[in-house]
Amino acid sequence: MIRALNHNRLLRVAGLFTWAVIGLPLLMLSLAPADQLVDGGARLWLDSWPSWLAWAVFGTSYAWLTRGLGERRIGVLDRLLVLVLAGSAIAISYYSQSGLGSILLMVVACVLPWLLPLWVGVALLVACEFVIVPVYVRGFDFTWAEAVLQAALYVGFTGFAFVTGLVARQQAQAREEQRRLNAELRATRALLAESVRVNERTRISRELHDLLGHHLTALSLNLEIASHLASGQAQEHVGQAQTLAKLLLSDVREAVSQLRDDDAIDMRATLLPLAENVPSLRIDMQMPQQFLVDDPERAHVLLRCTQEIITNAVRHSGASLLRLRYVQDAGAIRLDARDDGRGADVARAGNGLTGMRERLAAYGGTLQVETAPGSGFVLRLELPLADDARLRDAAPRTATSPPP
Repeated sequence: MIRALNHNRLLRVAGLFTWAVIGLPLLMLSLAPADQLVDGGARLWLDSWPSWLAWAVFGTSYAWLTRGLGERRIGVLDRLLVLVLAGSAIAISYYSQSGLGSILLMVVACVLPWLLPLWVGVALLVACEFVIVPVYVRGFDFTWAEAVLQAALYVGFTGFAFVTGLVARQQAQAREEQRRLNAELRATRALLAESVRVNERTRISRELHDLLGHHLTALSLNLEIASHLASGQAQEHVGQAQTLAKLLLSDVREAVSQLRDDDAIDMRATLLPLAENVPSLRIDMQMPQQFLVDDPERAHVLLRCTQEIITNAVRHSGASLLRLRYVQDAGAIRLDARDDGRGADVARAGNGLTGMRERLAAYGGTLQVETAPGSGFVLRLELPLADDARLRDAAPRTATSPPP
């Protein structure tokens, strides 16, 4: 059963189990006789309701925060609930006058690396341990020096739990990065396989055209001469051989044409692996059913640009959904990429965007970036399928207006 749980769900179950177990000593403290209480005062069941309320708030907050841990984007509500989670742990110690809240702070420490930046999480833990110092003074009759020492000891325990959670988070990120790189590797391998297939078909078509076509043409010419020199039954057989040679030459030319017509790279087989097993990001990729590119170099540019868009969405945008729309016509391929990330005031061109623009510019392509805070990123990419001269030649011309 444990093997069926991944590390995120296992951390969630372990934390909820610890929270549930804390309820047992809390119940004993609520029902304990007066002479067994630390402060020596009488305690009734109804007087302990703040402790139980804090206990319930802690469990509810922890269950909410750890759902899809490491697989979803952390929002403002989640960060506020982190404060509620830590505050409820301190409240349990305050109202029950025990160290139960410090134990729950260790549970908080394990999940903080998944919810907050590193130094913010460390500062919150240290602040919680020193806020709980008055609880030790009031509940255990500690002197202030003893209370600070006790808090310092719990800082060590919670620090160990925090580092354990941090290591688990880093390992999870490393695995996610490895899965992303594996997806890119599969896509690159698919492009390489398509390129090898296209190159091999091109080589075979050239060999058929240059060798067989040449020899069959020479054979046909010699048979033409032989038909004029032969007579009688020999001339009839020479004529049949000449007809077969012409048919064979026609078949070779048709085979060469079919090979050349089928030498385009299938971009569906190349790009679809990029959308598989991308951590914490759902990719909605739509493209034409017949998505073929004749030029392997342009296919490589489109692959690299798609990889960079996915990488930016995972690393920088904080998006949970990325939509990729590919449109192909006779002159160009257009890609519209939109994510639901946090966006930015200004789209600063880093190495990724600069590299995309350079790759596209080498083939006459363009890249437009739009963003706004809270609106994610929108990238519009256009990659011409032919050089400018070829596009001008292919453009329709009219008698009234000269071509541009």
